[in-house]
Amino acid sequence: MTATAEIETGVRRMNMIEAINDALDVMLARDADVVVMGEDVGYFGGVFRATAGLQKKHGKTRVFDTPITECGIIGVAVGMGAYGLRPVPEIQFADYIYPALDQLVSEAARLRYRSACDFIAPMTVRSPFGGGIFGGQTHSQSPEGIFTHVSGVKTVIPATPYDAKGLLIAAIEDNDPVIFFEPKRIYNGPFSGYYDRPVEPWSKHAGCEVPEGHYRIELGKARTVRSGDAVTVLAYGTMVHVVETVVAEAGIDADIIDLRTLVPLDIAAIEESVKRTGRCLIVHEATRTSGFGAELTALVQERCFYHLEAPVERVTGFDTPYPHSLEWAYFPGPVRIATALEKLLKD
Repeated sequence: MTATAEIETGVRRMNMIEAINDALDVMLARDADVVVMGEDVGYFGGVFRATAGLQKKHGKTRVFDTPITECGIIGVAVGMGAYGLRPVPEIQFADYIYPALDQLVSEAARLRYRSACDFIAPMTVRSPFGGGIFGGQTHSQSPEGIFTHVSGVKTVIPATPYDAKGLLIAAIEDNDPVIFFEPKRIYNGPFSGYYDRPVEPWSKHAGCEVPEGHYRIELGKARTVRSGDAVTVLAYGTMVHVVETVVAEAGIDADIIDLRTLVPLDIAAIEESVKRTGRCLIVHEATRTSGFGAELTALVQERCFYHLEAPVERVTGFDTPYPHSLEWAYFPGPVRIATALEKLLKD
């Protein structure tokens, strides 16, 4: 696991919300140029409480509320970054990020190139994404594929509290704009991957030991969740836990790779694994058509074609607006994942 810890102050058990809060706290104390901004992030502490207590501790000029205007929030953050600050704007739900696309794509992502490196946009845009709270079509989307398409923006999606803190610190310290999507389904520990019962093996993920103080996890480095030789499974965010549970209960000798950052992508780790196993399954919650799994499929095909023993398989969300009452059926769940693994191993 690629991580660097500069201050050894012990560890404590945290869920993902607590780890994100701790990362922001560390960076606000460490760097006077860091500011946290967004709708309800100040006095209230955020809808999911990820910024709770930060305004009281660091002051209203460092952690502050903004008007309800996503375009305005990101536009201001771009200007802040260009003039030396390191803003961490929160978009309350990823579904609300679309009004800010012009500022993110046309300004933040292009600033370094347009100015011949005279200006940069060192901003980290945090946003809860994905399903898990029965939020329906306006609170459950997974738009990561939009940002992985944009040159100049990095896209990060943690799956554990340990990674969430280390990756967020690395993102804030990075000199390029970073989209930091937080899977809200696992904010407090993963929920059931099944339709009608809790999954006991997931209880170990309800929290994990997270170092206090400053540490960072290098962007662009995947994490091997479980080693195996029969099949490679690529996943990120919530789906890492669903896949891990299915593989463990089925007793499959799978190599599970948590991508952690989609851009930059650890293609070397993917290539090494697929060439060794000869089979590859890709799992993500976003819709199938033009989802990030399509890019992964192309990369595996280009780099590992002569090592493949079966076609690359994908298990994804469906090509439909996000359902409300049928949310759990929309998720790539254990039945669909197990069926895909069975097909791969049979082939």
